[in-house]
Amino acid sequence: MTDVAEAEALVFQNMPEWPSVRTATGTSHGRVLRETVVAERDQPPFDRVMMDGIAIAWTDWTNGQRSFEAIGTQAAGAPALALTQPAQCVEIMTGAMCPEGADTIIPVERLRREAGSTLVVETDDVEHGQFIHPRGSDRREGERLLEPGLRIGATEAAVIAGAGYADVAVAALPRAAVISTGDELVGAGEPLAPHQIRSTNDFSIRASLALAGLAEVTCKRLVDDATEIADGVAGLHEDHDALILSGGVSMGQFDYVPAVLRRLGAEVVFHRVDQRPGRPLLFAVSRDGKPIFGLPGNPVSALVCLTRYVIPAFARAAGLKDASPERAALSEPVTRSSRLTYFMPVRLGWDEQGRQTAEPRPTNTSGDFISLAGTDGFVELPKGREHDPEGTVARVYRW
Repeated sequence: MTDVAEAEALVFQNMPEWPSVRTATGTSHGRVLRETVVAERDQPPFDRVMMDGIAIAWTDWTNGQRSFEAIGTQAAGAPALALTQPAQCVEIMTGAMCPEGADTIIPVERLRREAGSTLVVETDDVEHGQFIHPRGSDRREGERLLEPGLRIGATEAAVIAGAGYADVAVAALPRAAVISTGDELVGAGEPLAPHQIRSTNDFSIRASLALAGLAEVTCKRLVDDATEIADGVAGLHEDHDALILSGGVSMGQFDYVPAVLRRLGAEVVFHRVDQRPGRPLLFAVSRDGKPIFGLPGNPVSALVCLTRYVIPAFARAAGLKDASPERAALSEPVTRSSRLTYFMPVRLGWDEQGRQTAEPRPTNTSGDFISLAGTDGFVELPKGREHDPEGTVARVYRW
């Protein structure tokens, strides 16, 4: 049986790299950046005024000038005016270019207009160069602004647009087929017999991948028939970049998935992991090098395995840089089997010292998906011990 860390390493080693595509900057949010973004020009591209008021020459101020003649008004987006004589000023707006010959801004709240001139009435704390954002003080033309591997959020989108990129290279979204197997599964809204249950794994898997922004998902349900599973898997394999199956991977009489995958020429990299829940987890690679994940059918197990292995694998294939692991301290002790790594659902919070805490919220069984509502994810408690005392710090995986 495979250890959790070894299973993760094997998945990462066998994941392809999704190709890059170009997309409009306005729709790039949520995608993984695949190119270096450089500054189009100095930032700011000119000496930028930071306050509404007047622009003056500092030499006038040091010579004792406190009343100034306004020679014009300059708004943001207008070419720079110029001071040509002593005791002149330009009425200036936030975001405008600093006028030629000016190097200090007096805010409007310190001013009073009198008989065609502008008088500075509050003279304390005036400093040379105040309220001017110097050209190139943030970044210089050609400087690297963003590196590949970032998820494009609000700030990254602003940087990309500010650098003049109308479109940008991002990781392509893979086409993932989510295949639920089982005679007992019935979709929401369809007639339900007493011996059947609603299909939920396809919904949770689709939601997880969509929220992570890591794939375009197609869902399919197949009955427990080896031929139908083989035909369905083969057909979906042709049109998709990755397959995610749920159910049919354990050791029962109708668990056909491992044998079907081998019959289709896939290499089973590992099958069964030292963990609870999700022990029957399977990972394979098709003849075409496409990853195939076989998740257990029980809903809690399926979602845990998806969160622990599939989502990180898709992120790695997209080139997303690894984030610092999130951790939390157990708010109460946990007793469990020492033979398996334990993935325990938790609700996250904070203690009085500002530390993140994890409140254990174990489910009744691995089929008790309803108990996951209101939880934030799970913590990973390594095998080898039976008791994790209150305060034990563990890694967090959010749903």
